[in-house]
Parts: sequence; C-alpha cells; structure tokens
Amino acid sequence: MPLTSITAITLDLPSLDEQTATIYTGATPLPKEYRHTAVEPNTQTALTAPLRFIIPQTEKPSFRSAAITGGTEEFFFETEEQMVPIANLRSIADQVTLDREGFALLSEPSAVVDFYDDVEVEGRYFDEIRDLLARTLGAEEVIIFDATRRSDAQRGASNRDGSRKPASLIHVDYTETSGPIRLAGLIGEERLDALLKAGKRVVQVNVWRSIAGVVQRSPLALADASSIAAHDLHATDQFFPDRVGEIYHLSHNPAQRWYYAPAMTPAEVLLIKGWDSDSQRARFTPHTAFELPEPAVNASPRESLEVRTYAIVPNAQ
Repeated sequence: MPLTSITAITLDLPSLDEQTATIYTGATPLPKEYRHTAVEPNTQTALTAPLRFIIPQTEKPSFRSAAITGGTEEFFFETEEQMVPIANLRSIADQVTLDREGFALLSEPSAVVDFYDDVEVEGRYFDEIRDLLARTLGAEEVIIFDATRRSDAQRGASNRDGSRKPASLIHVDYTETSGPIRLAGLIGEERLDALLKAGKRVVQVNVWRSIAGVVQRSPLALADASSIAAHDLHATDQFFPDRVGEIYHLSHNPAQRWYYAPAMTPAEVLLIKGWDSDSQRARFTPHTAFELPEPAVNASPRESLEVRTYAIVPNAQ
C-alpha cells in the first residue's frame, strides 16, 4: 500500500493559528475558570531528568508505526535529549484540571481482576471508563476505540496486535486535523457534523492506569498544556498498514512546565487530553515515559493500560 499523507475532512473548526493567542500565549485571556493559576509546585519534591524532543525540520516529519515494523517504530526525523525539571504533580493534584492544564490525577479503584483478559477489559473495564467520564466530564456518550498495554520489561506487554513498550518520545496522540478525522472514521462525518452543529462538545481523552502494582520506573511526564507554544508542536505523519494518522511531536522550550505523579498505584488514573472541539480549553497535552534518575533497587517493570476515548459532552459543561 502506498504511504500517502493524511487527508483532511471539512469541519467548521478554528485553525491552530487562530487559537494560538488564546490557548498558548495567553495574549487573549481564557475564560476565568480555565486560566492558569500559577500554582507553585513543591520544588523540594521535583526532579530533573532527560526528556526526548523532536528537532524542528523544514519537511514534515513522519514515522512507521510498530504495526508496520513489528517492533520498534522507525522515525524519519532527528531528536534530542534535554534535561528538564519535572515537578511532583501530587503536591497540586487537587488544583489542576483537564480543561486548563490538560490532565488530571484521580483516585479511581477498579473492580477488574485481570487487565490482561481482553474480555474483562472490553466488558467490565470499558463500563467503568464510561461511568468515570460521565461523572468527571458530564459525558452523555463515551466512544471507546483503543486499549493498549505497555511494559518496560524486555518483551514489552502483550496486545492483540503485538507487544508494546512505553513511548519515550514526547508526543500528543492527535492534532488539530487528526482529532476530528479519527472520530469521523468511527461515527461518520455526517454524525460528527451534526453533533457540532447541535452545540455538542467532543473531547478526546486517554485514561492511563498502572495494572501491576506501584509504578517504580518509566513513569509518565506530562506537560501543562497552557505552557505549550503552538510553534513547538510539530504535526507528524504516522503510517499504519491500512491508514495514515497524524500526531504532534514537541520541540523543547524552557517555558514548558512538566509534572509527574510518583508511585502511581492501580487505584489511580491519569486523564490526558488529546483533542477538544472547544478551542477555549486545553486541547493538546504532550506526554512521554521517562527514566527516573534514581530508580528503586530491583524495581519491577512498569505495566500500564491506556484506553483512548471520545467523550461527547453538552457544550455548557
């Protein structure tokens, strides 16, 4: 199959450039409830670690997914490591929001017995996800379209389409273009257009959970979406066997604010924003796995499950 570029659909949405002043630079104030609160994290519990960023280039970057290579992704662009301060999210977890910073840490125990049982995950756990997003976002419908296990063990974590390891290059799962395209592929362009015309809000949210004890290595680092400049987000073609997707990679900027939640347990979840049809809220949350500078001796491998969703929300919420 030829590797063709992603094709856009026509929707009445503002462009990323039009949103830049509002969402990223703050030149036009956000609505009061979504403005950054300038919360000061506890610097005594912050750490410094290397994160991997894309190096900007003139041509559009691209990579071949693990679904094509059968293992590690194949990248066609250069990257660099930068030492970055990463603050302890737990010190301000009750103050950050999905619609301002682009992520949230929640206590959310699960009744799932075996997260490696696809039937239980797609039944009981997906029901829990729908209930979670109905409670936290006010979602009237939740479309679940992907669930991926990851592990930093040598063999990765098993999935129907192969084993997966943590993603160690900073990225956002969707872009201004691919966010609505992926949804249209699931529900059809006509229904998506009807939802938006009816004033519905659509939010792409990933729900991330540890599935094998306390996370002792390869935790997630998350960037405060309100600290990300639009020109630091680089749309990248992602080639699959049957389609071409598009994600953002991030270039480094000292103004970016980074957080992580130490020692996450299976009773907690991270909500991570990947796209939002409402341009007045956080839309794109860069994130990545990273190596702790002083991991615990004999630390167990990180095993996690990330569920991708679209939440359909009444526009007032």
